Amino acid sequence: MRPRIVCHMMGSIDGRLLPDRWTPPARGIDRASLIRHYDAVAARFEADGWIVGRKTMQAYAKGSARTAFASGGARRAPHVADRKGRDLAVALDPRGVLHYGRDDAGGDHIVAILGEAVPGAYLAELREDGVSYLFAGPNGKDLGAAMDALGEMFGAKTLLLEGGGIVNGAFLRARLIDEISLLVYPGLDGLSGGPGIFEGCGAPEDMPSAGLALRFVAAETLEGGVVWLRYAIERA
Repeated sequence: MRPRIVCHMMGSIDGRLLPDRWTPPARGIDRASLIRHYDAVAARFEADGWIVGRKTMQAYAKGSARTAFASGGARRAPHVADRKGRDLAVALDPRGVLHYGRDDAGGDHIVAILGEAVPGAYLAELREDGVSYLFAGPNGKDLGAAMDALGEMFGAKTLLLEGGGIVNGAFLRARLIDEISLLVYPGLDGLSGGPGIFEGCGAPEDMPSAGLALRFVAAETLEGGVVWLRYAIERA
């Protein structure tokens, strides 16, 4: 059974995601204290881990490709490394681009979600690094299968989806998000075209959220003016 997935994000009032572009807080309010609300609220979910895309996980992947494993075989079975009781840091990396050189991201155990076409040498590298990996179909886009595997193989009950707009949009389209947890930062970006919370890929007439409805769960005003909104996603 797949874990419950909460899309946990912080955005400006106009729904943009790049903090460096947001207007500064009002006089007397510390910007860092506003940003810290994100992790503090995340901890309240007591989740088993978090999910991000390749670009976000790149900040933790500081290893390099090791060609010595060129004959590492072509095993395509999922690999569960030694988790050591840690939370999960789940990376969506369909083509196997990231090289970790370690088994953790911020202290949490890395689980790579891959496409079945990644080279056997890359899988050998992940095993050498102590990284777990699962497969999301031939091209790495079968997110439902990957989430089922996370629940079955790691016992994950709740995961926080903390991707960019494209990753979040893919989960929305796949009907895999159970709740939206949005921290509204008291600031603006003001420019059109910047990354938003959900960025669905498709034709202009496409409607990735068709058939869904949001049920209000709670709202809370946090210190400094950040507003925390929670909505459950239901089938309309």
